[in-house]
Parts: sequence; C-alpha cells; structure tokens
Amino acid sequence: MPGLKIFSGTSNRPFAEKVAASAGVQLGYCEMKRFADGEVQIEIHESVRGESVFVVQSTCPPVNESYMELFLILDALKRASARQITAVLPYYGYARQDRKVAPRAPISAKCMADLLTAAGATRVVCVDLHAAQIQGFFNVPVDHLFAIPTLARAFREQHGVGSEYVAVSPDAGGVERTRAFAKRIEASLAIIDKRRTGPNEAKALHLIGEVKDKTAIIVDDMIDTAGTLTQAVDTLIKNGARHVYAVASHAVLSGPAISRLSECAIEKVIVTDSIPLSEKALACGKIEIISVAPVVAEAIQRIYGNASVSSLFD
Repeated sequence: MPGLKIFSGTSNRPFAEKVAASAGVQLGYCEMKRFADGEVQIEIHESVRGESVFVVQSTCPPVNESYMELFLILDALKRASARQITAVLPYYGYARQDRKVAPRAPISAKCMADLLTAAGATRVVCVDLHAAQIQGFFNVPVDHLFAIPTLARAFREQHGVGSEYVAVSPDAGGVERTRAFAKRIEASLAIIDKRRTGPNEAKALHLIGEVKDKTAIIVDDMIDTAGTLTQAVDTLIKNGARHVYAVASHAVLSGPAISRLSECAIEKVIVTDSIPLSEKALACGKIEIISVAPVVAEAIQRIYGNASVSSLFD
C-alpha cells in the first residue's frame, strides 16, 4: 500500500510487527536511544513527507515511559511533514482516571488525550477503552475497536455455545461489554455488585443472576492486580458455578496478579496481546493469548483507504 507507513515504540514491538505483517507492509525504521540520564532520543530513518503514518504503541507498564516514547515519535513525524499521523494505542494508559473521583483530582485520561494531540496525532485508534466516553476527550477522530468479537470467536471454537454458559460482569459498569459477549456465545447474563474502596481495592458483595451448575465466564476489559477477578471467582464458586473462566482485553497483570490467578479456582484466563506478558505470566498454565493484531491491521487499512471501520464491530 504505497504511502502507508507503520512505526512502533518499544512497549510492545512484537504486536506492532504482527500488525505490520497483517497490513502487508514492513515496520518503519525508528531508532530509539537513551541519554545517560534516561532521556529518550528518537530518530526516524526514512522519509515520511506527505504520507499516512501509523504509530503502534501500547501505553502499558512502564506507563510513563511508554507515553513519553509515543509523544516524541509523534512529534518527530509531525516535524518530518507526515500528511496524517494516527496514534494506535492497543492499550490506553490512564483510562481508569476518566472523571473526578475527589475534590482537586485530575482527569488524567483527558490530560493524556490533550498531550497526544499536542504532540502531533491527527487521529487515534484504541482497543477497548475502559470507558467509551473517553472518545469525547479528543478533538480529533477516534476509532474505538473492540476485542470482544475476537475473544468470543475463540471461546466458541474451543468450548462451543449454549445455555450451560453464563457470562458474568464483575461490576455494573461492564454490563454492556458482558452482554455483547453473552450474545455471541448464546449464554445468559449475571452481574456481581462490586464496591470499590480505593485504588486496586474492591469487594464483591452480591450476585445478580443464576450461575448454579453452569460454566461462568467473567468478562472484563482489563486484569490489573486480579483482586476483582479472584473475588468474583470466589463469589461464583460459592453460588454453585461448576467451572469458572475469564476473558479480558488487557492483561496488565501487575503486583500479585499471577500468584492470585495460580492460587484461585479459575480454570482458564483468555486475554489479548495488547500488552506483552512477562515470563512469569507466560509460565502460568492458566493464561491463553488471542491476538487482536489482525483487527488493528484491518482498521489501519480501512482508515488509510477511507473505507468504513464500523463493520469491524460485528
């Protein structure tokens, strides 16, 4: 595709390579160095003048380093006279801070949106934002892609569909996502009433729905410390669920997440490759990775060709 270039930072380069291969182009040559004090130095080693450029960078841990790399790549491309610069964020860091939860608190997700556009992004592509309204934080077009169709397709192929399954939302905010998954595997729906007491602290209280003698699939957008997930597993087992699985778009898996997953009664966790997994996570026998790179690559091709992206939601 002449005039289309894809670049990547260092946060999830294997994913960017898959995207470029699926889009039928080679990953652009972007050299990244560090000064002795840790400052990032970016050099784009090919012409991008007048071309459509896509920068694939998950803003995953270390989040601030990943964002700084992305800002500087965007700025370098802007100053190199690229015609259109699209920031492709398979995982959007700071998305959980999408509103003021206390007096004098920042709306960090909005701040990141402003910084991305100030750095040079003329368009943004994201996968499963923590809150859909984050699209409105940008003053440039945003294409919000979903991992649920890909995850549901993988689950159907491995386990089938039917009334013996129940899709479970770990909180009220994830009901729409869970309903979309349940529809695709022809399952019923259940909700866990969760109250959050602080950052990475939550307590599951009540189960709404029937899970007795069924296989429960917890559906979430991300797994961070796995505290919410393991509490949901305990709640489902206590209420008679026969088996418990989980599907999630973003495997952050920080802190005690791996040990919690290993020790709890969950049988399998299906996640996407939007965030690279650590060696410890890869060694955990319960985690399975499904790639969303083909979906992102298809979106890039359609954006480049001025075609509709909405059909990717089906």
